[in-house]
Amino acid sequence: MSARVSRTIVFGLLARIAAGSLTVIEGGASTRFGSGPPAATVQVHSERVWPLLLRGSRGLASAYELGLWDSPDLVALVRLAARNAASLDRARAKIEPLLGPPRALAGIWARSTKARRRAEIAAHYDLGNELFERMLDPTLSYSSAVFEHPRATLQEAQVSKLELICQKLDLSPGEHLLEIGTGWGALAIHAARTRGVRVTTTTISREQHAYATAQVERAGLQDRVTVLMRDYTDLTGSFDKLASIEMIEAVGWRRLGTYFDRCSRLLRRGGAMLLQAIVIDDRAYRVERASRSFINTRIFPGGCLPSVEAISSSLARRTDLQIVDLEDITAHYVMTLQCWRRNFESRWPELERLGYDERFRRLWTLYLAYCEAGFAERRICDVQLLLAKPGWRDHGRDRDRVAGLRVAPARALSGSSA
Repeated sequence: MSARVSRTIVFGLLARIAAGSLTVIEGGASTRFGSGPPAATVQVHSERVWPLLLRGSRGLASAYELGLWDSPDLVALVRLAARNAASLDRARAKIEPLLGPPRALAGIWARSTKARRRAEIAAHYDLGNELFERMLDPTLSYSSAVFEHPRATLQEAQVSKLELICQKLDLSPGEHLLEIGTGWGALAIHAARTRGVRVTTTTISREQHAYATAQVERAGLQDRVTVLMRDYTDLTGSFDKLASIEMIEAVGWRRLGTYFDRCSRLLRRGGAMLLQAIVIDDRAYRVERASRSFINTRIFPGGCLPSVEAISSSLARRTDLQIVDLEDITAHYVMTLQCWRRNFESRWPELERLGYDERFRRLWTLYLAYCEAGFAERRICDVQLLLAKPGWRDHGRDRDRVAGLRVAPARALSGSSA
């Protein structure tokens, strides 16, 4: 399709903006769509952008990566898009019954094998520890932090999150904790050091496995922490507690039942599991679960956000686990992503010297802004769920301390831009 025709179609779609306003600047001329806040601006550098924009978020990202357009505020732009997504959601929901069979057939050819899962994880988490050391905090926690107050540093907030997880699980000396999704070892080390528990933690990222193993040795915790490089489907044994922090997004919607069945079988009677998960609205889940977006093709290949309803249904069908607590920490992810984006931008000269190129910078800048806007507009959310086996009892030993770490209201945490 020609650039002129594509531009006409895109302008027709932009004319339907119902909330907020967008100014498009092209060749010295500007066109405004909609009115009022949130307001965003796009500077078009090449007519090649228009056909790409008709490919959805993947085309938008590719065009930005290539430098075909810019915006002075990417977060505002994505928030504007999120505010106007409801009509698109309704249209996509109407055609979902028609798309279901082709997607099911495509799923046969895209089965989630162990080799495929390792390759998909490597595509993101094995990009180099140098990248994550500069973007994250010193604990290398790559999940939402919990800010006890707006002035808390990112590291303080990540330690608060680790502490909250340990308290919700009511970890006690001598217990055996299983962690599915090691990351760079922060939770395993924190739990072993502060609670005196044994920890078995597993990852399928080679970079993370090597880093976490070295960190455990550096902390002198080899006798209490075992770092495996093993797929969750290969895990065996019996554990008192289980934690899985923002790993479920890599499981895929077709394997949610398998994942929870395995978790349940690994837990002893009376055990509990803490699941921190990025979730999508229940009403958008059926449409989004098999879509090919910018995030699940370019950033987290093969990823899929579950919904709370999908999690609950999988638990009921495949396990004896019950949801005994759910806490929404979405407002904290906005602040976490702001910190990551600032770190990424300020440390970019170092990353450039390490070999990361301009296209990578633009793609990851968009990724971080895209996610921040998604959480700020609650298109996506982050929750902590405590799941319990039969026989589990809330002894309340840490209830007061957990209450002290309860998530502050969103208004108190969102003063900067959320």
